[in-house]
Amino acid sequence: MTKDMTTGKIMPMLVQFTVPLVLGNLFQLTYNAADSIIVGHFVGKEALAAVGICNPITTLMILFLNGLCMGASILMGMQYGAKDYHTLRRQISTTMISGMVFSIVLTVLCVIFADPILMLMQVDPSIMEMTKEYLQIIFWGMMFTFLYNFFSSTLRALGDSHTPLYFLIISAVLNVFGDLFFVVVLDAGSNGCAVSTVISEALCCLLCVIYIQKKVPVLQLGRKWLVFDSSLLKRTIAYGWASAMQQATVQLGKLGIQAIVNTMGVSVAAAFAVVNRIDDFAYTPEQNIAHAMTALMAQNKGAGKNERMREGFRCGIALELLYGAAVFAICFLLARPLMLLFVKDEDVITHGVSYLHLIAAMYLLPAVTNGIQGYFRGIGDLKITLISSFINMGVRVLAAFILVFFLGMGIEALPFSYMAGWFGMLIADGSAAGENLWEEGDEETVKCYHLNGVNHLR
Repeated sequence: MTKDMTTGKIMPMLVQFTVPLVLGNLFQLTYNAADSIIVGHFVGKEALAAVGICNPITTLMILFLNGLCMGASILMGMQYGAKDYHTLRRQISTTMISGMVFSIVLTVLCVIFADPILMLMQVDPSIMEMTKEYLQIIFWGMMFTFLYNFFSSTLRALGDSHTPLYFLIISAVLNVFGDLFFVVVLDAGSNGCAVSTVISEALCCLLCVIYIQKKVPVLQLGRKWLVFDSSLLKRTIAYGWASAMQQATVQLGKLGIQAIVNTMGVSVAAAFAVVNRIDDFAYTPEQNIAHAMTALMAQNKGAGKNERMREGFRCGIALELLYGAAVFAICFLLARPLMLLFVKDEDVITHGVSYLHLIAAMYLLPAVTNGIQGYFRGIGDLKITLISSFINMGVRVLAAFILVFFLGMGIEALPFSYMAGWFGMLIADGSAAGENLWEEGDEETVKCYHLNGVNHLR
């Protein structure tokens, strides 16, 4: 069900919008984590490391597609807020057609160049073949991943964050049972997890299509699904390229970190695979709050309601900080139980607990930066998100390289490198947001921003 976000109380609206996003992504992460849990318990740490190595690679490819969806969703939100339904429908069809073509091209390229990609990642020769097979299977599901993300981002731009949740719940359940069937019953190893993931994504995509055709009038385009507007594609790319490059920058940084981790041995690589899954659960709700802010900002920008945009920013930052404090407590106090969910190997557990104890307090930093970036995406200013992400990842990889190869630190180096990157990002985001709020609002607005954001962390 679509929702007009240009009227009504902002804080309840943000919470109501965010909760389904969080739940949906938690289910998404659950079925991603299911691969690691089942592989870790029923196959071994080598397969666990292989799955973990593939995750940043596949995510990088998918984020190029999600960048297109993000650019389109911003325009869709503005068009919906302005009640320009004719342009909205052309925007939807153009985005779907271009995204499908792009996903096919990416799939072919990634399957062909799987070997060189993994060699660049410094993958241990003992798990090279296993990793390549898992990676290639996952790549074949890229089309389904795009279509689901496209439909989900479209519905969210129209104010509906609930419907995608239901499809993800079904998909998550199917993936878990699929993992158990292929890995435990058929003894298919990590490849079985990959097959299960692709099948569950395909079914999730199919459910989206059926629902839209029956329940969402604005998306019942019929033959208009074949309409392609090159001028709208150019606008979408103009908005989406920065988002895609920003997200790609993040993943390239993660690939750099993964390459450093791969030099520490299979046990550390397996531990890093686990803590990455836990990190996902920690970060994703922060990103969801930011997505809610983006939807709110885009619709209200289209409606010309600047004061409502500023109030939405303040409410969003407050939610981000509240969540950041909660996830700190959970990850610090429950580090070992969390590791035991994924793996039984004591060496792997020890590395993971050490990482989680250090990273827990630092989750407040991305809480703030995510909120600020949600604001900038919503107003259509995506260059600052790209610049700040580049600073974050550049500092992160450089710090990790120095701490590991020059100071001889192990996995404990990574939380400190992350902290350095987030501080760099916070400085870039914070200064830009303060300047923007000063230009658009009064002095009191800027004071509220500093109270809720940057100064709170100093």
